[in-house]
Amino acid sequence: MRAADADRPIGLFDSGVGGLTVLRELRRQLPAESTIYLGDEARMPYGPREPAEVVGFTREAMRWFAGRDCKLVVIACNTATSVALEAVRDENVFPVIGVVRPGAAAALTATSRRAVGVLATALTVRSGAYIRALRDLDPLVDVAQQPCPKLVPLVEAGKAGSPEALAAVREYVGPLLTEGGVVRPVVDTVLLGCTHYPLLRREIERVAGRDVRVVDSATTTALAVREVLASHRLTRAGGTAVHEVFATGPAERFREIARAIFKEDPPDVRETRLP
Repeated sequence: MRAADADRPIGLFDSGVGGLTVLRELRRQLPAESTIYLGDEARMPYGPREPAEVVGFTREAMRWFAGRDCKLVVIACNTATSVALEAVRDENVFPVIGVVRPGAAAALTATSRRAVGVLATALTVRSGAYIRALRDLDPLVDVAQQPCPKLVPLVEAGKAGSPEALAAVREYVGPLLTEGGVVRPVVDTVLLGCTHYPLLRREIERVAGRDVRVVDSATTTALAVREVLASHRLTRAGGTAVHEVFATGPAERFREIARAIFKEDPPDVRETRLP
């Protein structure tokens, strides 16, 4: 491995702004690493789409990152991870990391009764990716899934914190707490199975209550990136990190949503097109 390889950037791919939650944690844990973020705003949301369509979009994104000489790519989108990770991982020379398995590991660390509820997009739920990942790690875990079709559009519309968002969260979290079990709450851990959902964490924690832990994949995904970089001798030793953000939709819209969510301006957002 050439020393210059470590200076290449890390790519992060999401259907929109949600993956910025992973980017923020990655930058916190690995401040020396340069990053390139791609949000496919033009075709968001991915959740209602067919698997083959999302696999095609993800393949296009991987070719886009390959053209920018990335040393590793994070699919910071649960929907794309759930249906496309295995396919694109075998097709690329650079390591590709998803967010499903790190999220499952975070949930199993948090749960005390092996009772996990998963909030996710419709396609992620249909794929069964979280059930497989959780039971691969712990065959005895009880898993309940809840598709949440309203949440990503609410986040992308800048409505996190609104009464509308709280009502939608009540609609989706309520069944995880009350249905299918004798003990209340039925689950003791709620896993946010979409990188947009941490932007609604306040509402989710409010509805879930104090006895339920709410976890997401950002921290554990960043840890997985650290491990892969170390094992491949690709960790950047120092220097000035460069961060680039691209969107397939209008750059100003992406910037406004990111600003509203994170209360700060993202790096300069540039528009791009996928092949």
